Amino acid sequence: MDQNISVKDLRISPFFYKSQYTGLVISVFSLIFLLGAFMNALIIIVVYVNGNLHTPMYLFVCNLSIVDMCYITVIIPKLLDILCRSNTVTFMQCYTQISEVTMLLLMAYDRYVAICNPLSYHSVLSTRVCVLLLVGLWATAFTNGLIIAFPASSMSFCQLNTINQIYCDAYTVAAIACAGVEVFYLVLYIELPLFGLVTFVCSLTSYIKIIGIILQIKSRDGKGKAFSTCSSHLVVLSLYYTTGMSVYMIPPSKYSDVLKQMCTILYATITPVLNPFVYSLRNKDMTNAILILFGVNSKVRRNC
Repeated sequence: MDQNISVKDLRISPFFYKSQYTGLVISVFSLIFLLGAFMNALIIIVVYVNGNLHTPMYLFVCNLSIVDMCYITVIIPKLLDILCRSNTVTFMQCYTQISEVTMLLLMAYDRYVAICNPLSYHSVLSTRVCVLLLVGLWATAFTNGLIIAFPASSMSFCQLNTINQIYCDAYTVAAIACAGVEVFYLVLYIELPLFGLVTFVCSLTSYIKIIGIILQIKSRDGKGKAFSTCSSHLVVLSLYYTTGMSVYMIPPSKYSDVLKQMCTILYATITPVLNPFVYSLRNKDMTNAILILFGVNSKVRRNC
């Protein structure tokens, strides 16, 4: 009889594990982690100290930075530890994705209200509404983590306990389990449409309506300003969803494991680093707030 292996003994083997380029890979991911941690922490601090940024949009940006900090803190340090010495991982380190998806949806709704109903923006997205939305987000993420972790903790692994991924992706973990996967798959197949497809459709619907409103604007400058308002979010949204869905849609092949891991790297480590740049450095108010934080006169920047 095969001896069951506890989920706590799960081992991760990324495609670049024990390769001749391990040193380079460690350096790259270390740089990604430091850059992502610094930029997201900077956004959080700037929004907190600058009263002019206490609006729904920047409140959502700030919370997205908090989620991104959780993302890279959960994934990258453990990945570096795997590359340096041990490739064991605990299952409870694996799930923060749901927060990212829901936060992107909230930001899509924010842009929809700002562009399609600007006169009612502050009444629709009042402080009370924003607080309720964010409390609901974090409560949903926490509950989702518990719902997934409970059936996952009952899974057992007979002989194969190694997954080819950069972290313990839920689908990959379940694929190598030999018992106790029924409830887990049930939860997974409910969660993926609910927090994947539904949030994507809602976000897409918001932007379809936004584009319809923008096309009705007669002024070319007005159209350009409206498009620039939401273009950065569309870039992040597209990158996140296309790479995230590709992990589950790539057909089995000789190179499917490598392709899935590359897509995972894009949405789980690169996107959290890009978010501060596309949401902040392209925004005049945020850029000025950062310059003020570092003691640089924002008027000089505005006159350049």
